[in-house]
This record gives sequence, C-alpha cells and structure tokens, in this order.
Amino acid sequence: MEETVKVANILSDPTRYYIYQYISRRHKEVSVVEVAELFDIHPNVARLHLSKLEDGHMIVSDTRNSGKSGRPHRLYRLSDEVIQLNFPNRDYQTLAKLAIETMISLGDAGSEALFKNGEKFGRDMVYQYAKEIDAEPENLSFDHKLSILKEISEKAGFSPEFRIPANEEDIKFKVYNCPFKEIAAEHQETVCGTHHAFIRGMFNALFESVDLNAEDNIINGCPACIYRIQLTH
Repeated sequence: MEETVKVANILSDPTRYYIYQYISRRHKEVSVVEVAELFDIHPNVARLHLSKLEDGHMIVSDTRNSGKSGRPHRLYRLSDEVIQLNFPNRDYQTLAKLAIETMISLGDAGSEALFKNGEKFGRDMVYQYAKEIDAEPENLSFDHKLSILKEISEKAGFSPEFRIPANEEDIKFKVYNCPFKEIAAEHQETVCGTHHAFIRGMFNALFESVDLNAEDNIINGCPACIYRIQLTH
C-alpha cells in the first residue's frame, strides 16, 4: 500500500506524469537535455522530475561517456519493475497465473483452448472498435486499418511500433511492453503462444491473408518482441 501511495504522489505532478508517459513510449533512452527541450523546462527541473521517477523505481538510469571531453551523460529508460495503481487493490496477475496454470494442467486441450480464445479476443477487439466508429473492416484503407491496429495495441498495453515497407506487404510489428511478462517468464511457450494468437487475430480481422512469424522475444532478453507479418489487403 505504501508503494502505491508513493507512486500516486510521484505521478500527481502533471509534468512528471507526461515525462513518464513519454519515456514509456519512447522505446529508447532519454537524456536530461532531451526532456528539458521537449517539455520546455530548465534542465535542472527536468533532472528533478527524472530523479523523482527513478526514486519511485519507475525508471532507471546509467552513466555513459559521450566520447568527448566533459562530464559523462546520464541516460534514463523505463524500469522493468511492474507499476500498478488499483483502488481498492486487485491482484489480476495472480488471477492470470491461476488461469494459465489451470489450462496447462489440461494438457494439449488446454493450450489449444488458450490459443483459440487468444485469437478470438484479438479479432473481437478489432470488430468492437470498428463498430464504435461505424465502419466495415473490409472497406477500410490500409492506413485506417493500421491506425486501428495501433490504437488497439496501445489499449492492450503493447507499446507498439510498426515498420511499413513501400509495398505494404511485409510489416515489422514490435511490442516493447509485454503485459504478460512476469507470467511468461514461468510459462513462456504457453503465454507467448497465446500472445501470438491474439496478434494474429487482430490482423486476421482486417486483412484477407496473414502470415505471422515471431523473430525476437522480450523473455529471451531482446528489447522487444518482434513479429514479421506478410499479408495481402
């Protein structure tokens, strides 16, 4: 409870909240100068905000030599610690772990059900979003489909990044935040398989043919889960 109050106090400052939000979506390390310029504040004020966030274990920092004369630079990045604010307290992680382990105990049938439902959830999120904007998925332009995927991926907590080639048929989809990371560390094959199915479901709801392949994985120490998606539209 004390940790929750501490995090709430740290994020109660609007500038600090937006700095944290910026770092969480940046996918790269940031410097004091970068933050100061972006938020139009003095570097000392930027440093204070960053120090507060680090004190709350929300970000971490490293000192790097710039290769030039002068003081080393301190660079900040998102912490790997899980930050949750729930009032009253709700332990969804334990519930997720219970559900995963229950399905695993059912053997192949349990895993198959997880993957099937993961894909269904991905499709349903797209269909629900399309319904809210009164659009038929098959009638949307490629750019509009991509914007929907970005929006849904953000809501799912993926912290996504898309790289689109000129032919729009070989997409790189990067997930910098795995919402299931702590559980995946114990049950990687099952959780990553469900995550893979969820993403496939999102794309299948918008494109006629989707070939989804995982290339890198956060659980294996990579900075992001990277998927290569070949499609027709």
